[in-house]
Amino acid sequence: MIGILDLFEEDHLRWTPEQMMARLRCPRSTLYRYLRVLADAGLVISLPDIGYTLGPRIAELDYAMRSSDPLIINGRPVLQALAQEVPGIGLLCRYYKGHVLCVHQEAGATGIRSGYERGRGMPFARGAASRVILAHLKPPQLKALYVTQSSEFRRTGMGTTIEQVQASLREIRKRGYCITRGEVTRGVIGVAAPVMDSEGSVLGSLSVTVAEAGMSERRLRLLADRVAFSAQVVTNSMRAA
Repeated sequence: MIGILDLFEEDHLRWTPEQMMARLRCPRSTLYRYLRVLADAGLVISLPDIGYTLGPRIAELDYAMRSSDPLIINGRPVLQALAQEVPGIGLLCRYYKGHVLCVHQEAGATGIRSGYERGRGMPFARGAASRVILAHLKPPQLKALYVTQSSEFRRTGMGTTIEQVQASLREIRKRGYCITRGEVTRGVIGVAAPVMDSEGSVLGSLSVTVAEAGMSERRLRLLADRVAFSAQVVTNSMRAA
């Protein structure tokens, strides 16, 4: 049943039962039984001549998450303050099962537009918001990701072996923040720092995207320190919650 919900991705948001059966390789009777349960719960809806798409219960759950997720509750005011100071876009991202997802966004006075607004998955190995999370994963987690996504890691320039990737990420961990240039969007710089839980495991990241034009190295270092401080404030709030 969860597999049915997992079918709905950005590039395929409408599914016919025949398409679902082909993808999931399950009997028609089983599929329709699960679809009936999901439809009764409002998680999917059926539209004539279109098929199935996500239902209104998803929006209710999204609202409940925004109202209850400690990362958003503690991170929102910090990100708002940062967005007022910095001419860019601030993001709070969460990590789960090899995915990096934007859960909150704040925009300052800037012409920059982020293609990764709330709810949209981000490249898990490219961009500061994702890479700083990778730098704080436990070694078994990182190795498991590398085994299944080695080609993606190689495209980042971090190295061609797991040892080289680990060495590159170790430097990010030592600095306490990550800076990338134009890896996800041309002409911008991403600066990110990790947000940790009470047990020291990485929950996600706090990041800012700013225009690369006119950004001196001195201003960039000051911005990185400000982002790292802000992420630490959120981490401390999470530990006190």
